[in-house]
Amino acid sequence: GWKVGENAATFSVQDGAIVVFGPRAHLYYMGPVQDHVFTDFEWKADVMTFPGSNSGMYFHTEYRESGWPEKGYEVQVNNSHTDPIRTGSLYNIVNYMISAPARDNEWFTQLVIVKGRTVTIKVNGVTTVAYTEPAGVERPASMAQRLLSKGTFALQGHDPKSRVHFRNIQVRPL
Repeated sequence: GWKVGENAATFSVQDGAIVVFGPRAHLYYMGPVQDHVFTDFEWKADVMTFPGSNSGMYFHTEYRESGWPEKGYEVQVNNSHTDPIRTGSLYNIVNYMISAPARDNEWFTQLVIVKGRTVTIKVNGVTTVAYTEPAGVERPASMAQRLLSKGTFALQGHDPKSRVHFRNIQVRPL
């Protein structure tokens, strides 16, 4: 139920995990659950990053053949990459920049809950983001579609030096 456009070789499956390692690419869920259109949900994955890696978990997005997703939000996966925005952030909306709430080379669980206008992100059960999108919010042109709406999920291949594993991916529509 997953689909990737450019740089498909960035994604593979090893030992029951989706392995992300290669040039920028995005793997979109296009499967039968909710006909891959989600509004309110709980989305959870076990994640393991390797030193210097960066990735993301997008929601309310839509398939694109190439480039970065324009629609929806990104939940950051980054414990030690040079980008200072860390795991558990709602990227460029609520940035968690102190220290990563998880460690490289260890599995951690990232949970994303969207209900109405509220986004909650938890890493290993600890809330890193509790964000309520204001009614009528306006974003800069480069982020015009970074709004709560509906859409699918995507996993991000950020760059050729980043290696991240995802397993036990689960979604529960609310």
